[in-house]
Amino acid sequence: MKVLAVADSDSYLKWAACLLRDLPSGCETELAVIRTPITPSPAQIHAAVAGSAADPPVLSARALRRTAERLRPDVVLVACTGPVVDVLVGEVLAGLRPRPVFVSGLPGISVPATEKAWLFRSGCDLFVLHSGREVEEFSEIGRRLGGGGQIGLARLPFLRDGVEVAATGPRDRVVFATQAKVPKRREERERVLLALAELARRRPDLDVVVKLRALDTERQTHNERHHYQRLWQSLAEEGRVRAEAVRFAVGPMHEHLAHAAGFVTVSSTAALEAIAQRVPLLVLSDFGVGAEMINLVFEDSGLLGTLDDLSAGRFLDPDDSWCKVNYFHPGGESDWVSRMVSLVGQARSGRLVPASSLLEGPEYAAARRRARMRVEVPPNVLRVGYRAKRRMRRYLKALG
Repeated sequence: MKVLAVADSDSYLKWAACLLRDLPSGCETELAVIRTPITPSPAQIHAAVAGSAADPPVLSARALRRTAERLRPDVVLVACTGPVVDVLVGEVLAGLRPRPVFVSGLPGISVPATEKAWLFRSGCDLFVLHSGREVEEFSEIGRRLGGGGQIGLARLPFLRDGVEVAATGPRDRVVFATQAKVPKRREERERVLLALAELARRRPDLDVVVKLRALDTERQTHNERHHYQRLWQSLAEEGRVRAEAVRFAVGPMHEHLAHAAGFVTVSSTAALEAIAQRVPLLVLSDFGVGAEMINLVFEDSGLLGTLDDLSAGRFLDPDDSWCKVNYFHPGGESDWVSRMVSLVGQARSGRLVPASSLLEGPEYAAARRRARMRVEVPPNVLRVGYRAKRRMRRYLKALG
């Protein structure tokens, strides 16, 4: 079985690389990055595929099409943000012969399920999710809206059995995992940094680390208006914190957690990784708990705490019943690979009925043409192109 995977950002690239490692032995796999405004840097690409023989190439839309025509894959794993999934499946990779099975999904916490996520991926034959709760919520959306293909269940790649990493030294680190989208306001982010500074003052024995998703000069899946490292520098210049009190770092989360005595976040999939490595943690509730804060899933988890808890170094353990429903289901319940193999068998025998995209039709043609620019215009143009960003916003609005 031949599998071509394509990603467009750092988080999707990590997810795709890990999913490929879960495939049955004997699969022929190829991984690529599609060139868009959020293309990860070479350093991000290297970190995302750590352990692979080589870093994947960054390809234009035309080069990706040629790669698919050369490989003739049985499966194309479209590990991309929604608009890019729609354009790749609906246009760039449309008409491939033999027609591959298109697989997509979401790389992290996807609660609550959204109609937009389903719409963008409704042209895919298999939608990969990571908890029984996610499967239930997206299945309800699928029944209501129609379109789309099957839904498959997987364990998040970093939550597989045996994920724990042995510490090579003492557990003397508190790790704060940032999230690009929340909290939005500068003063809220400053409050988090001030609480970390207070923790460092009270507990000089601890190494307080802000684990960044990307350096200030690198792109992410989502834009980060108030980057924590810039904010910290401003606070230090104003004399509100000691510049050396907190350390900023990048690199694989599991390496930081291997030394962690505590973990904290506002909303990050890394909280699940902390649970898997049995690190006590806090999910901050000071800025609200709900869909807008991307932390609704942590209700009733036993992990919600406050900035006061953080300043005092009080960390929590999760509720066992919550874990079973949310991301820590038994490995035997995961069925995405078996579903994919079955779909490949149907495709080879000519019995596969392709998924029905809800975004076909003349009313979406202009929006899709605008989105296609995202994967065709040179990235240095789009990165500074205000008009291009406006076009993408109009595209998202057109799709509801």
